[in-house]
Amino acid sequence: MINVLFFAELQEAVGKEKIVIEADGITVKELKANYLNEYNLDNIDHAMAAINEEYAEEDTVIKSGDVVAFIPPVSGG
Repeated sequence: MINVLFFAELQEAVGKEKIVIEADGITVKELKANYLNEYNLDNIDHAMAAINEEYAEEDTVIKSGDVVAFIPPVSGG
């Protein structure tokens, strides 16, 4: 099981702050493509990914038990 956390507008688009999925050995890129497209997260490609509270690249492999967070870019002034 992998816990996937969402922040800001991604959380609003999904309708919850977390989903739990069965996936092991996939990359961050595959997670975005295979699982998150069903939530119509148009801006997921602009979000930073973190695995277990450390920023991760697109080719980072996710293991069962990991916590993956997607954090959209922040703007302000």
